[in-house]
Amino acid sequence: MLHRVIKPLFGAVLTLCLLVSTLAIAAPALATGVYQIPPLSDSTWIVDDAGLISRINEGKITERLQDLAQSTGNEVRFVTIHRLDYGETPATFADALMEKWFPAPESRTNQSILVLDDVTNGAALKVGDASAEMLSADIATSVVDETIAIPLRQGNKYNQALLTASDRLVAVLSGETDPGPPAEVNSFEMESTFASAEETEENRGSSTWIVVGFLVAATVIPMATYWIYLAIGG
Repeated sequence: MLHRVIKPLFGAVLTLCLLVSTLAIAAPALATGVYQIPPLSDSTWIVDDAGLISRINEGKITERLQDLAQSTGNEVRFVTIHRLDYGETPATFADALMEKWFPAPESRTNQSILVLDDVTNGAALKVGDASAEMLSADIATSVVDETIAIPLRQGNKYNQALLTASDRLVAVLSGETDPGPPAEVNSFEMESTFASAEETEENRGSSTWIVVGFLVAATVIPMATYWIYLAIGG
Protein backbone atom coordinates (compact mmCIF):
# COMPACT_ATOMS: atom_id res chain seq x y z
CA MET A 1 0.00 0.00 0.00
CA LEU A 2 2.77 2.41 0.99
CA HIS A 3 4.63 1.47 -2.19
CA ARG A 4 1.64 2.58 -4.30
CA VAL A 5 1.53 5.96 -2.54
CA ILE A 6 5.27 6.68 -2.59
CA LYS A 7 5.88 5.89 -6.26
CA PRO A 8 3.47 8.52 -7.72
CA LEU A 9 4.60 10.99 -5.04
CA PHE A 10 8.22 10.50 -6.09
CA GLY A 11 7.35 11.25 -9.71
CA ALA A 12 5.38 14.36 -8.78
CA VAL A 13 8.15 15.72 -6.55
CA LEU A 14 10.79 15.07 -9.21
CA THR A 15 8.71 16.85 -11.86
CA LEU A 16 8.11 19.83 -9.58
CA CYS A 17 11.81 20.12 -8.71
CA LEU A 18 12.85 19.99 -12.34
CA LEU A 19 10.35 22.71 -13.16
CA VAL A 20 11.58 24.96 -10.33
CA SER A 21 15.19 24.36 -11.34
CA THR A 22 14.47 25.24 -14.96
CA LEU A 23 12.68 28.45 -14.01
CA ALA A 24 15.43 29.48 -11.60
CA ILE A 25 18.13 28.97 -14.20
CA ALA A 26 16.20 30.56 -17.05
CA ALA A 27 15.02 33.66 -15.15
CA PRO A 28 18.23 35.72 -15.54
CA ALA A 29 18.24 35.00 -19.28
CA LEU A 30 14.89 36.62 -19.94
CA ALA A 31 16.10 39.64 -21.89
CA THR A 32 15.16 41.42 -25.08
CA GLY A 33 17.52 41.87 -28.00
CA VAL A 34 17.03 43.91 -31.15
CA TYR A 35 16.47 40.68 -33.09
CA GLN A 36 13.27 40.13 -31.06
CA ILE A 37 11.71 43.46 -32.05
CA PRO A 38 9.20 42.92 -34.87
CA PRO A 39 9.93 44.32 -38.34
CA LEU A 40 8.78 47.86 -39.02
CA SER A 41 5.33 48.32 -40.54
CA ASP A 42 3.17 51.29 -41.46
CA SER A 43 1.34 50.91 -38.15
CA THR A 44 4.45 50.63 -35.96
CA TRP A 45 4.64 53.73 -33.76
CA ILE A 46 4.89 52.12 -30.34
CA VAL A 47 6.47 48.81 -29.36
CA ASP A 48 5.51 48.43 -25.71
CA ASP A 49 7.55 45.32 -24.94
CA ALA A 50 7.61 46.19 -21.21
CA GLY A 51 3.85 46.74 -21.02
CA LEU A 52 4.18 50.23 -19.52
CA ILE A 53 1.61 52.18 -21.50
CA SER A 54 -2.14 52.00 -20.96
CA ARG A 55 -4.29 51.31 -24.00
CA ILE A 56 -5.81 54.79 -23.88
CA ASN A 57 -2.46 56.54 -23.70
CA GLU A 58 -0.99 54.31 -26.39
CA GLY A 59 -3.81 55.47 -28.66
CA LYS A 60 -3.14 59.13 -27.82
CA ILE A 61 0.59 58.88 -28.47
CA THR A 62 0.08 56.90 -31.68
CA GLU A 63 -2.34 59.52 -33.01
CA ARG A 64 0.11 62.35 -32.24
CA LEU A 65 3.01 60.58 -33.93
CA GLN A 66 0.92 59.73 -36.98
CA ASP A 67 -0.21 63.34 -37.33
CA LEU A 68 3.39 64.52 -37.00
CA ALA A 69 4.53 62.17 -39.77
CA GLN A 70 1.72 63.21 -42.11
CA SER A 71 2.18 66.95 -41.58
CA THR A 72 5.98 67.21 -41.44
CA GLY A 73 7.52 63.96 -42.67
CA ASN A 74 9.33 63.59 -39.34
CA GLU A 75 8.69 60.21 -37.75
CA VAL A 76 9.12 59.25 -34.09
CA ARG A 77 8.73 55.80 -32.58
CA PHE A 78 8.64 54.73 -28.93
CA VAL A 79 10.04 51.40 -27.73
CA THR A 80 9.84 50.14 -24.15
CA ILE A 81 11.98 47.21 -22.99
CA HIS A 82 11.70 45.24 -19.76
CA ARG A 83 15.23 43.83 -19.70
CA LEU A 84 18.07 44.43 -22.13
CA ASP A 85 20.59 41.80 -23.17
CA TYR A 86 23.77 41.69 -21.08
CA GLY A 87 26.08 44.57 -21.98
CA GLU A 88 23.36 46.41 -23.91
CA THR A 89 22.28 49.96 -23.03
CA PRO A 90 19.28 51.98 -24.22
CA ALA A 91 21.67 53.97 -26.44
CA THR A 92 23.25 50.94 -28.12
CA PHE A 93 19.82 49.34 -28.45
CA ALA A 94 18.44 52.48 -30.15
CA ASP A 95 21.41 52.56 -32.54
CA ALA A 96 20.96 48.91 -33.48
CA LEU A 97 17.20 49.27 -33.86
CA MET A 98 17.64 52.28 -36.15
CA GLU A 99 19.90 50.19 -38.38
CA LYS A 100 17.45 47.27 -38.32
CA TRP A 101 14.40 49.32 -39.21
CA PHE A 102 16.19 51.68 -41.59
CA PRO A 103 19.13 49.84 -43.17
CA ALA A 104 19.84 52.52 -45.77
CA PRO A 105 21.44 55.66 -44.26
CA GLU A 106 19.24 57.96 -46.35
CA SER A 107 16.10 56.31 -44.92
CA ARG A 108 17.05 57.36 -41.37
CA THR A 109 17.31 61.08 -41.98
CA ASN A 110 13.81 61.97 -40.74
CA GLN A 111 13.57 59.23 -38.13
CA SER A 112 13.75 59.33 -34.33
CA ILE A 113 13.55 56.37 -31.93
CA LEU A 114 13.03 56.71 -28.18
CA VAL A 115 13.98 53.63 -26.14
CA LEU A 116 13.07 53.18 -22.45
CA ASP A 117 14.23 50.29 -20.25
CA ASP A 118 12.05 49.89 -17.16
CA VAL A 119 14.60 47.83 -15.20
CA THR A 120 17.08 50.70 -14.99
CA ASN A 121 14.66 53.48 -16.04
CA GLY A 122 17.34 54.43 -18.54
CA ALA A 123 16.33 55.98 -21.85
CA ALA A 124 17.94 57.04 -25.12
CA LEU A 125 16.81 59.07 -28.12
CA LYS A 126 18.31 58.34 -31.53
CA VAL A 127 17.69 61.15 -34.04
CA GLY A 128 18.25 61.17 -37.81
CA ASP A 129 20.31 63.90 -39.48
CA ALA A 130 17.41 65.93 -40.91
CA SER A 131 15.35 65.69 -37.73
CA ALA A 132 18.42 66.75 -35.74
CA GLU A 133 18.33 70.13 -37.48
CA MET A 134 15.15 70.86 -35.50
CA LEU A 135 15.70 68.52 -32.56
CA SER A 136 19.11 69.64 -31.34
CA ALA A 137 21.43 67.51 -29.24
CA ASP A 138 20.67 69.67 -26.19
CA ILE A 139 16.94 69.17 -26.56
CA ALA A 140 17.34 65.43 -27.21
CA THR A 141 19.43 65.13 -24.05
CA SER A 142 16.86 67.13 -22.07
CA VAL A 143 14.05 64.88 -23.32
CA VAL A 144 15.87 61.84 -21.94
CA ASP A 145 17.35 63.33 -18.76
CA GLU A 146 14.39 65.51 -17.76
CA THR A 147 11.16 64.94 -19.70
CA ILE A 148 11.43 61.18 -19.25
CA ALA A 149 13.49 60.97 -16.07
CA ILE A 150 11.60 63.45 -13.86
CA PRO A 151 8.23 61.61 -13.87
CA LEU A 152 10.08 58.33 -13.28
CA ARG A 153 11.88 59.78 -10.26
CA GLN A 154 8.52 60.93 -8.95
CA GLY A 155 7.10 57.43 -8.69
CA ASN A 156 7.72 55.53 -11.95
CA LYS A 157 5.04 57.48 -13.80
CA TYR A 158 5.68 55.85 -17.17
CA ASN A 159 2.51 56.99 -18.88
CA GLN A 160 3.08 60.60 -17.86
CA ALA A 161 6.73 60.44 -18.95
CA LEU A 162 5.91 59.09 -22.40
CA LEU A 163 2.91 61.37 -22.95
CA THR A 164 4.96 64.43 -22.02
CA ALA A 165 7.83 63.26 -24.20
CA SER A 166 5.50 62.81 -27.18
CA ASP A 167 4.08 66.31 -26.67
CA ARG A 168 7.54 67.84 -26.55
CA LEU A 169 8.93 65.92 -29.52
CA VAL A 170 5.89 66.67 -31.66
CA ALA A 171 6.08 70.37 -30.81
CA VAL A 172 9.79 70.68 -31.62
CA LEU A 173 9.65 68.59 -34.80
CA SER A 174 6.64 70.62 -35.97
CA GLY A 175 8.67 73.82 -35.74
CA GLU A 176 6.94 75.10 -32.64
CA THR A 177 8.59 76.53 -29.53
CA ASP A 178 10.14 73.92 -27.29
CA PRO A 179 7.84 73.60 -24.24
CA GLY A 180 10.80 72.41 -22.18
CA PRO A 181 10.89 69.74 -19.49
CA PRO A 182 8.38 69.43 -16.65
CA ALA A 183 9.15 71.04 -13.33
CA GLU A 184 10.67 68.69 -10.77
CA VAL A 185 9.08 68.76 -7.33
CA ASN A 186 11.27 67.53 -4.51
CA SER A 187 9.75 66.55 -1.20
CA PHE A 188 10.79 64.47 1.78
CA GLU A 189 7.75 62.24 1.40
CA MET A 190 8.50 61.55 -2.25
CA GLU A 191 12.15 60.75 -1.66
CA SER A 192 11.31 58.44 1.24
CA THR A 193 9.30 56.13 -1.03
CA PHE A 194 12.43 55.00 -2.87
CA ALA A 195 14.65 52.24 -1.55
CA SER A 196 18.11 53.24 -0.41
CA ALA A 197 21.21 51.78 -2.04
CA GLU A 198 21.64 49.52 1.00
CA GLU A 199 18.05 48.28 0.79
CA THR A 200 18.40 47.63 -2.92
CA GLU A 201 21.59 45.63 -2.37
CA GLU A 202 19.94 43.69 0.47
CA ASN A 203 16.95 42.82 -1.72
CA ARG A 204 19.29 41.75 -4.52
CA GLY A 205 21.16 39.50 -2.07
CA SER A 206 17.91 37.97 -0.84
CA SER A 207 16.87 37.19 -4.42
CA THR A 208 20.19 35.49 -5.04
CA TRP A 209 19.78 33.25 -2.00
CA ILE A 210 16.24 32.34 -3.08
CA VAL A 211 17.55 31.16 -6.45
CA VAL A 212 20.34 29.22 -4.75
CA GLY A 213 17.78 27.64 -2.43
CA PHE A 214 15.66 26.53 -5.39
CA LEU A 215 18.68 24.94 -7.05
CA VAL A 216 19.71 23.10 -3.87
CA ALA A 217 16.15 21.91 -3.31
CA ALA A 218 15.93 20.72 -6.92
CA THR A 219 19.01 18.57 -6.31
CA VAL A 220 18.49 17.31 -2.75
CA ILE A 221 14.74 16.56 -2.70
CA PRO A 222 14.74 14.12 -5.66
CA MET A 223 17.74 12.28 -4.18
CA ALA A 224 16.15 12.03 -0.73
CA THR A 225 12.86 10.86 -2.20
CA TYR A 226 14.66 8.28 -4.32
CA TRP A 227 16.52 6.80 -1.31
CA ILE A 228 13.28 6.67 0.68
CA TYR A 229 11.69 4.89 -2.24
CA LEU A 230 14.53 2.32 -2.29
CA ALA A 231 14.46 1.90 1.51
CA ILE A 232 10.82 0.81 1.49
CA GLY A 233 11.45 -1.75 -1.21
CA GLY A 234 10.71 0.27 -4.39
